[in-house]
Amino acid sequence: MIKTFKTLDEQINILQSKGLSILDIEQTKEILLRENYFFINGYRILFMESATNKNFIPGSTFNELYSVFHFDRHIRNIIFKNLLIIENNIKSIMAYNLSKQYGYREKQYLEAKNFTQDKKRKKQVDDLLRKMKRQIRINGGQHEATMHYMEKYGYIPLWIVVKILSFGIVSEFYQILKVEDQKAIAQDFKIDYQDLLIYLPILANFRNLCAHEEILFDHKAQRDIDDTKYHQLLNIPKMNDEYIYGKNDLFALIIILKQLLRKEDFSLMINEIKYEVEILDNCLKSISKEKVLDKMGFPLNYENIERL
Repeated sequence: MIKTFKTLDEQINILQSKGLSILDIEQTKEILLRENYFFINGYRILFMESATNKNFIPGSTFNELYSVFHFDRHIRNIIFKNLLIIENNIKSIMAYNLSKQYGYREKQYLEAKNFTQDKKRKKQVDDLLRKMKRQIRINGGQHEATMHYMEKYGYIPLWIVVKILSFGIVSEFYQILKVEDQKAIAQDFKIDYQDLLIYLPILANFRNLCAHEEILFDHKAQRDIDDTKYHQLLNIPKMNDEYIYGKNDLFALIIILKQLLRKEDFSLMINEIKYEVEILDNCLKSISKEKVLDKMGFPLNYENIERL
């Protein structure tokens, strides 16, 4: 079916025809114009009568729909600022360990012999090093620190280079390191290197989603994280011997952040999320906050993870 342009009035008519109550037409038009119908409509899954009946639950209002949109934006901002902390930590720790091991000039730390020697992954190593050198060449001339090092010393040390690399590239970079280097980096986070191999692509995925203001609350990562002690300590229920929360959902990201953030940063994040959940609860009438938490993959006792 071809999607055609819809005026604000037509957008409102569509919502009303599906049973959504709109109390202030002009205010709703302003919101739809400013925020985009498509993204606000992305939250209606919470208010549908069923998976097959796409009509809104009787009594649901546009204000409730917009409250969930607003809630997701605030949660996204909270998550994003903490992902940026982790991104900076990972880049710094990686740069420190690799510079200590291989030197601080590009021709030293970007030598192919410094990375996995698995013949099956040679193309992956070559492609990524080429990608990194390209980012250094293109982005290096746009940043004061990189320009300073190139002009004054003729090289850019890794602790400066990581600042201009995307989190996605840094995640891939970790994948091609020798196991002993992966272990040294993971040890600084006090986690197993195999867990960090799983976590980094998930972190990069959520980081990019947050940066582009995409829908966060029901996002699913491409792979599951392994079971952790937090799944057990929170008594997360199982279905078919698998935990129903905290595997590839937003709560899985919270479990990752629990292991990587400093205790005080994580506590602040959980308290900020709890505050936003309470605000949302006061705005909902036709559905409960528990329904939203369920879509997020959050157990009802999610906040207890802060004390574990």
